[in-house]
Amino acid sequence: MENIEKIYQYFKQSYLISTDSRNINKGCVFFALKGEHFDGNDFAYQVADAGVASCVIADRKNLPHHERLIIVDDSLATLQKLANHHRQQMKAVVIGITGTNGKTTTKELVSAVLATRFSIVYTQGNYNNHIGVPLTLLQLQPDTEIAVVEMGANHPGEIKALCNIAQPVMGLITNIGKAHLEGFGCFEGVVKTKNELYSYIRENKGSLFVNINNELLVKLSEGITRFTYGNKQGSDIVTSIHSNTANLNGYVNPYLSIEWNNHIINTQLVGDYNFENITAAIAVGTYFKIKAEDIIKAIENYKPNNNRSQVIMTEKNRIVMDAYNANPVSMYYAINNFKIICTDKSLPILGDMRELGNESEKEHKTIIELLKKLKFKKVFLVGNNFKEAFINSEKIDMQDNTSKIHSFEYEIFNSIEDLCDFVNKHPIKGYDILIKGSRGIHLEKVLPLL
Repeated sequence: MENIEKIYQYFKQSYLISTDSRNINKGCVFFALKGEHFDGNDFAYQVADAGVASCVIADRKNLPHHERLIIVDDSLATLQKLANHHRQQMKAVVIGITGTNGKTTTKELVSAVLATRFSIVYTQGNYNNHIGVPLTLLQLQPDTEIAVVEMGANHPGEIKALCNIAQPVMGLITNIGKAHLEGFGCFEGVVKTKNELYSYIRENKGSLFVNINNELLVKLSEGITRFTYGNKQGSDIVTSIHSNTANLNGYVNPYLSIEWNNHIINTQLVGDYNFENITAAIAVGTYFKIKAEDIIKAIENYKPNNNRSQVIMTEKNRIVMDAYNANPVSMYYAINNFKIICTDKSLPILGDMRELGNESEKEHKTIIELLKKLKFKKVFLVGNNFKEAFINSEKIDMQDNTSKIHSFEYEIFNSIEDLCDFVNKHPIKGYDILIKGSRGIHLEKVLPLL
């Protein structure tokens, strides 16, 4: 801890951290981290010698001596220890949020609501891993009242590790579903890992926000102090979906409306699957005694970005852009919701769901069956997982990457580049389009062509 206390004194001079040698602010502490394609140690001495950073933390033992350079055993572990040390010095209430689907949207909504009354810090974007969580905690200031910390994981033990760093006193799991099965091994592995947040809260006598509609979460949270939300009477917060199918610019209104406490909340979010995320934010706001009108205003003003549940009107088409990530549960709900709001001229453009391990072909076949059941006349599928599942499910010989099944037309593409080339040659106009897939497929690249 001697090094941590020394580094902490440097950190307190500016409360600034950098992990990018190209972005060094005056007085910051620079951490030389290693990644798959980079090693910050290559620039550590250069940053130290430039004199802009107050100190530089590196773990390459043979770097030349410099008065601003502190050599440690592991730069990342030191960053995590510093974040934990800082968190313990600050008075902020730390709320940990995890889950298979909706954790980022829930975090954004919760933060928007809390910010109406409190000084808060919250995870930026999707920076929710072993680096992002420490960097979020290191944004805490002496006057910060609440920190909303998103926690992601794709292997067992990762939520526990993040909890040990962030030490949340309150927790929220949005849901537990099939995702990252390659890393978790099976669904039970997902449950065990997500439950690490509940376990930490239980051991440290904290409290939870629990979706009473989710039987698994209700069971896992038994015996822990909890504030419940959902559409069931008896919950601390009771909401319902407000049916609103009025036309919007000639289209079915795609946005979700929520009824709560005799109020109608008209959101800018697409899909009934956002009901739980919005209700969670109402629950957190109510728990912290924020006025109902401020909660409503914060939720109505929240506009999604970064390819999550966005409605985009272009000169050619209306697009539901939800290509930030995908797993079997989120894909299922996105497709079903799209069917409700789309016109007859509809086009799902779906990319592979990654990291499903041995369950991959089965889950992709399930999505293909859903598309047939809902009778979409035109579908674009992108990626080898969808391609293999489609070929095997239909037992057909693919020709020219196109197949017509029972009057439904499917276009199968190996990659986003192939899709973009096709759309360039065959322009699409006048359609409702759903774009949904795992981040690694990069479906957002087709957006400028639509």
